[in-house]
Amino acid sequence: MKAASTHIFAVMLGKVQAAKDALVHDGFLPPGTDGSRIAIEPPREAAHGDMATNAAMVLAKVAGRKPRELADALARRLSGDGLVEKVEVAGPGFINLTLKPAAWIDALRAVLREGPGYGRSAVGEGTRVNVEYVSANPTGPMHVGHCRGAVFGDALSNLLRMAGFEVTREYYINDAGAQVDALARSAFLRYREALGEAVTIPEGLYPGEYLKPVGAALAAEYGASLKEKPELEWLPIARGRAIGMMMAEIRNDLMALNIVQDVFFSERSLTESGAVEGLIGELRAKDLVYQGRLPPPKGQPIEDWEDREQTLFRSTAFGDDIDRPLCKSDGSFTYFASDIAYHRSKFERGFRTMIDVWGADHGGYVKRMHAAVKAVSDGTVDLDVKVIQLVKLMRGGSPVKMSKRAGEFVTLREVVDEVGSDAVRFMMLYRKNDAVLEFDLAKVIEQSRDNPVFYVQYGHARGRSVIRNAREAIPDLPVEGPAQVQAFLGAPLDRLDDSGELGLMRRLALYPRLVEAAALAHEPHRIAFYLYELASDFHAQYNRGKDVPHLRFIIQNDPQLTMARLALVHGVVTVLASGLSMLGVGAPEEMR
Repeated sequence: MKAASTHIFAVMLGKVQAAKDALVHDGFLPPGTDGSRIAIEPPREAAHGDMATNAAMVLAKVAGRKPRELADALARRLSGDGLVEKVEVAGPGFINLTLKPAAWIDALRAVLREGPGYGRSAVGEGTRVNVEYVSANPTGPMHVGHCRGAVFGDALSNLLRMAGFEVTREYYINDAGAQVDALARSAFLRYREALGEAVTIPEGLYPGEYLKPVGAALAAEYGASLKEKPELEWLPIARGRAIGMMMAEIRNDLMALNIVQDVFFSERSLTESGAVEGLIGELRAKDLVYQGRLPPPKGQPIEDWEDREQTLFRSTAFGDDIDRPLCKSDGSFTYFASDIAYHRSKFERGFRTMIDVWGADHGGYVKRMHAAVKAVSDGTVDLDVKVIQLVKLMRGGSPVKMSKRAGEFVTLREVVDEVGSDAVRFMMLYRKNDAVLEFDLAKVIEQSRDNPVFYVQYGHARGRSVIRNAREAIPDLPVEGPAQVQAFLGAPLDRLDDSGELGLMRRLALYPRLVEAAALAHEPHRIAFYLYELASDFHAQYNRGKDVPHLRFIIQNDPQLTMARLALVHGVVTVLASGLSMLGVGAPEEMR
């Protein structure tokens, strides 16, 4: 486990805790006063300072004092700290802190010292997390809707690892049930077509041309022999070949987005091994499964409702709206039964934290899945289901037409091939997962501030260019590497006193706390937003230098100030590269 990053908010939280301990020592607070609920965070309004703490509010009750009185006592202690410039008590007892420039210079030094490790956290150390994402049915190529969930799950996995969690990336292959039998029958028709027959794809099967290679592969291996076999014999052959070839294509599509998962888990393995049947027996022994009838649905129809006695799981005992069927009328298991067995498998593999990334069409399944996981884990598992909303694919403001190859949708690969994986990944994350996303193919390749991925990548490329161009002013500037970093650390960083420079250092100081908070909230979009703000601050400072020459990063007759400003630029590009890497996006050295 790599060391956690220096964290100015953690440092200041320690100082607030020390002030609390001093008040305990003085008898102002009772012995053993618990400070675990004390928090320190950026204030909602910049005018209120750099940080705010709720210490007085959360300690007042146990102290038997008014929050304002306690806040005044804490403020007196904090005002003498070497990093604190000003302390103000606001409202009923909030404490606002303004820090000295030295605090932000220390944050810049931390970036320089820690390099790519800056922002790393130990908050997740010792916790194993299973992140299941994509899990698209292997009935065809991935479409642009799958893309958003794939990118979200992958970026979230990167973020969790940055925060110290041990992450397993998993794909659940839905290779059992009616939809893969329909896939097999569709592939068999393409097989007959490959043998020279004229075929018509009936309604209910998959008409896309992507199954033609499957038919051709079956024809090449079996010749005409499958035609002579009954469906009971050719169906599993066609199904296995179709699933295998579709999963190979899905893996290739994911690779185009730089996504590689650790585990591909087969749904069919659960039924064939008896895991689903065994699970139902165990739940029945716990009186969590019974034979009963469900009342007819009110309002919205429930897709698995049948007016008959059936095998039901007591999901209402765990917070669901109704009990849920585990077996269909034909005796086969429902998808929900397999899903319970699958999550029990995760539990048996040692995961106590699970994150499921689902498409918007599965939003109605969240309650039942929470109920199931509570049942199989006796409430010991933390399950977070992240629902990914729809992607509206546009081009210049107009909806994009369907794919010729897929027939019913635009494939993920078509989008990646057109605009590149960097644009796809960043823009899929530049909106919270539960909001509908409009993805405009024309706008994501524009070279303007209105295109966030370009603006952030250009910030990195611009910073690298500034450092390369500095050799005219500083001929002996070491090449990129440890020697250059040491030179930056030896620069007079206290000369960075312009408001824009201090603002950039404040922004850099926020990064470790942001990584930690985004990881705990399972919200990788926060990283994308932060990178845009950091790039915006950097571009603004660069542009100020065009209007006010003494603010330029490179000052020809002042190598010491230039070195200090280059250290700041290096800090910016370090954090931009770190954040882009977490999102799975490239950090270019230059841009045309």
